[in-house]
Amino acid sequence: KQWYQRRVRGEQGSCNRTKSTAMSVSRAITSKLQSSFLPTFLEVINESYMHNVPKGSETHFKVLIVSDKFAGKPLIKRHREVNTVLSEELQGGVHALSIVAKTPDQWDSDPNVVKSPPCLGGSKL
Repeated sequence: KQWYQRRVRGEQGSCNRTKSTAMSVSRAITSKLQSSFLPTFLEVINESYMHNVPKGSETHFKVLIVSDKFAGKPLIKRHREVNTVLSEELQGGVHALSIVAKTPDQWDSDPNVVKSPPCLGGSKL
């Protein structure tokens, strides 16, 4: 019954990789979340292209994660657990992380996710 779908998306549907990193931030996030939460669904979306950052950046992400490990936990605790797993990335170059963390039952009853809003500012690079 356990199934797993992994998608890594960035600008134009591809995973963005910077030349200075051995493993892309997207892939590191995916790997850590997969091993920590054993998700039934995981999507890591690089939303950096929506912001005023250089092309190919990996600074703004949305994570959609569905796991039995979230059962019985309030939303704030789920977010804290994800932030703890990704603490290295959050202390490094990740500037923003949007998290949608659901149980399989919640995901089955409502798989819709609100689209991220457009960037409202920041400095032009």
